[in-house]
Amino acid sequence: MRTLLNVIFAPGFFQSSEVFNALVLGTVVAVISGVVGVFAVIRGQSFAGHALADFGATGASGAFLIGVNALWGFLSVGILGGAGMDLLGKRPRERDVATGIILSFMLGIGALFLYFTTTEKNISGAPITILFGSIFLVDARMIPIIVILGIITLLVVLFLYRPLILSSIHPDLARSRGVNVRLLSMLFMSALAMTVEQSAIVIGALLSTALLIGPAATAIRLTSSISHAIVLSVFIGLTVTWGGILLAYDSYYFPPVGRGWPVSFFVASLILVFYMLAQLYTAKNIRKKDMIAKESS
Repeated sequence: MRTLLNVIFAPGFFQSSEVFNALVLGTVVAVISGVVGVFAVIRGQSFAGHALADFGATGASGAFLIGVNALWGFLSVGILGGAGMDLLGKRPRERDVATGIILSFMLGIGALFLYFTTTEKNISGAPITILFGSIFLVDARMIPIIVILGIITLLVVLFLYRPLILSSIHPDLARSRGVNVRLLSMLFMSALAMTVEQSAIVIGALLSTALLIGPAATAIRLTSSISHAIVLSVFIGLTVTWGGILLAYDSYYFPPVGRGWPVSFFVASLILVFYMLAQLYTAKNIRKKDMIAKESS
């Protein structure tokens, strides 16, 4: 039994302070991504989530350039970008166009910041850190801040829970019942921005939307209940995040030995596995229901 555990958990896994910090950070972002992601999928804002990650990357690039912690760059520019998208695009079609225009502009600024960061400041690792994350290298002093921000995000979603469900499914019905759909949309966009940017610290800007959308989309395929989907999405998010951290740590012993693989690779791969399994499960159930319907008719 001890041999099996040693195979699964490489030596030093439970004694490493970097692993402990990574598990705490991963748990926070997996929970908030699981909750907010379900509403993002239902409201058709997956593209907005991806754009917010790119906005945050631009902010993080600027933070590296002026010597500020990347977290503040991710959060400040991500939230401002989210507010800008919501103000410019009142209808879904307008929102996508506005998102695309602002995204192009922000990516251009981000490229400029990274150019100055790598050429003038000689910080060659900045692009890798921003795009692919550095969960094992996050400053331990940032953990309480990220935990508090995660709790605030969850409280916002909990406060908006019922009107958010109604406006996500039936916006017109929500308006007829006196729900301020516009204000609700802006508040949710703020919560979405905070979720994406905190996730970007863990698995990077490029793949933070994978943790936001992947577990939520998988959960929604498996259940039609929103509350059940949220619970299932959080469970999947935690599983892929903890599994990704474990595999990334163990990969130090994978070939080439002595070089750990990125956490983001394992998290994204596990999300894909879960989604494909959900597709197979739902397809099998549909075929089973069709067979029962044919036999009973």
